[in-house]
Amino acid sequence: MIEVESLCRSFQDKKRGTVHAVNQVSFTVAPGEIFGLLGPNGAGKSTCLRILATLLSPTGGGARINGFDVQREPARVRESIGFLSGDMGLYPRMTPRELMLFFGRLSQVPEPELKRRANELIERLGMADFADSRFDKLSSGMKQKAAIARTLVHNPPVLIFDEPTAMLDVVTAGIVEGFILQAKREGKCIIYSTHIMEEAEYLCDRIAVINEGRLRMTGTMDQLRAATGKQRLREIFLDLLDRQVA
Repeated sequence: MIEVESLCRSFQDKKRGTVHAVNQVSFTVAPGEIFGLLGPNGAGKSTCLRILATLLSPTGGGARINGFDVQREPARVRESIGFLSGDMGLYPRMTPRELMLFFGRLSQVPEPELKRRANELIERLGMADFADSRFDKLSSGMKQKAAIARTLVHNPPVLIFDEPTAMLDVVTAGIVEGFILQAKREGKCIIYSTHIMEEAEYLCDRIAVINEGRLRMTGTMDQLRAATGKQRLREIFLDLLDRQVA
């Protein structure tokens, strides 16, 4: 459902010259799979996710989501994805319920189905106490819940999560993890980026480590353990960051 082939994104910097933010990145993600994309700050993972969400154009290579090319068919790609970015971009004067209804209507979700979906998300994410309160009155964790609900309200087949449990307490993070596992069981294709190694180890079927724009390794936890000789994902991650890319 996601095919990324030799994806590149470069730009010019006055001091550093040509900077390759994403450099020859290739991977696939199947329906019913959670694919972890891990890397330190500045590694290129968020740039890669923004290209897949059609917010940035690649300078080389390409990608297809749900059969649609991210450059030639961006509107069809957007119909197919739910994208949660680090920048929530919430409107201060809106409420979580209004936000979900607004984005659901943009996605042309039929009104009865949209209201049912909004009510279901409000209940499952524990938003009932603040679903009709303005965002400028809400905490960061409440806003993050609403941003997650906005990502899911149109029930897309592909989900792209960039730090979905940031700013959430342990209980709420557990609710979100359960939501993501349920989405996997429903056959959704999921890319999951996080700095929380234990979270990635628990949720992800396969994990890719990216640094300096290049993929260092991709595989299941057993494959990563066999390749590095390390057991914990944190140790595997640090080991791969120290390796040179051929």
